[in-house]
Amino acid sequence: MPEWIAPPFPAEPPLLSGPLVAVLVYDGLCTFEFGIACEIFGLARPEFGSDWYRFLSCAIDDGPLRAQGGLQIAADHGADRIDQADIIVVPGWRGADAAVPEALTERLRRAHRRGARLVSICSGAFVLAATGLLDGRAATTHWRYADKLRVRHREITVDETSLYRQENRILTSAGSAAGIDLMLEIIRQDYGPEKANSVARRLVVAAHRNGGQAQFLERPVARREGGEVAPVLEQVRNRLAEAWTISAMAALCHMSPRTFQRRFTEATGQAPGDWLAGERVEAAKDLLVSGHDDVETIAALVGFGSAHALRHHFRSRLGLRPTEYRARFLSGAARQMA
Repeated sequence: MPEWIAPPFPAEPPLLSGPLVAVLVYDGLCTFEFGIACEIFGLARPEFGSDWYRFLSCAIDDGPLRAQGGLQIAADHGADRIDQADIIVVPGWRGADAAVPEALTERLRRAHRRGARLVSICSGAFVLAATGLLDGRAATTHWRYADKLRVRHREITVDETSLYRQENRILTSAGSAAGIDLMLEIIRQDYGPEKANSVARRLVVAAHRNGGQAQFLERPVARREGGEVAPVLEQVRNRLAEAWTISAMAALCHMSPRTFQRRFTEATGQAPGDWLAGERVEAAKDLLVSGHDDVETIAALVGFGSAHALRHHFRSRLGLRPTEYRARFLSGAARQMA
């Protein structure tokens, strides 16, 4: 093409006709969570044609609005446009203890009645819970907020192990990045796996992650590790490879097995067998990410006796196989040795 001839203008993006997605904008906006929704639903994707999501940002507070990271933001629309949306996204909330405006909860209830889907990322679950629409249903949120959500909204079954949950057109997701998993699932439901996979490739993320939040939970702490059962806790932790029985643990505390089980559960909130299995899984997690012993060896070291038993307990507690956990969380030093 001669230099003096200007290149053709890029083709105008097609007018979109797909579901209308409204993402809430508020003072104290969670920037990353908003960015997830914007990237997935608001980014131009001309390769998909005109039947793709339409995107709006809707301010529910009067300006000026601040966002995390020291940003000031201005949304394109006000809260009234929520009334036309097919999908409404709550990208986190300004705090688990922050009040949810009644005007917002009523608007969300109206939207749900007319058939809209309500979606939350992380602490955004508190907004959806405030509507009452999750009463009698299951929801998830970041595992750090699960207990607070459970106490504040006792009618909700709080699932802190899943990456996302869907109940009656209400979709909740766990910590921030789990919002990506949920929104890819929404695309999968609306447009099929090929388009969901295409969006995932562009984001450079897995189209579907195995497992749930359980793999990220901090090590559980007993209610109180003092008192009569304290001696057994430390001794068992230091000798996990041994074949511990209720009788053997009770003997350390000079109790009958029945009394020991009752006192142990009172002190820790768990039955002895459940506690022991949890300690063995935690020890196996440490070994998997800090070295390169095979699964059979690790199973023997932590007292499971066989790789099969280790895999069973890993999957039941974490939703992952030991090898999947190792691949995901292997430490840098161990990765160099491997």
